[in-house]
Amino acid sequence: MTSTDSDVRWLILVIKLPADPSRHRVAVWRELRKIGALSLGQGIWAVPDVPVFASGVKRALALTGAAGGQGLTLQAAGRSEQDAALFRDMFTAARSADWAEFLADCGKFEAEIAKEIRIAKFTLAELEEEEQSLERLRRWHRDLTARDVFGAPEAAEAGERLKHCAAVCEDYAERVFAALHATDQEPS
Repeated sequence: MTSTDSDVRWLILVIKLPADPSRHRVAVWRELRKIGALSLGQGIWAVPDVPVFASGVKRALALTGAAGGQGLTLQAAGRSEQDAALFRDMFTAARSADWAEFLADCGKFEAEIAKEIRIAKFTLAELEEEEQSLERLRRWHRDLTARDVFGAPEAAEAGERLKHCAAVCEDYAERVFAALHATDQEPS
């Protein structure tokens, strides 16, 4: 973000929901986590006031209203430069945790393909499953990139790791097609 910390505006959501049934609290919590909202305490969430969060905030407030709860949205900024920097740092730390989880899943993806190569499981069904896993990683990367408005340090590594996952999957695809097109006859 190009502006100073004190220029950043935040949306603070104060959410009050009935205690029962709990599915309403869970639905609102999931929506806010999905958009990357920062939990500041019970029923209090924050996101930078930028367009990428608008539809998710709207959905969370709609879920709150449908459950018979109350949602209040406030606009805020840090009172001092230190407060603003702390807010940004808290939000960026949450994104760093998201990126760390993404990187761990990239490692699992790479390990899974390495296992399939090791055991020579070169089937179209397995390739399709791995391609679906790669597509899930791509969607996740896109979503995390959109939410990472301040640029967590892990973002660049995550982009490179996703490219590596794509290359690993492409190599696996080539092996699958080679195995499927192999003949038992030796060339003369």
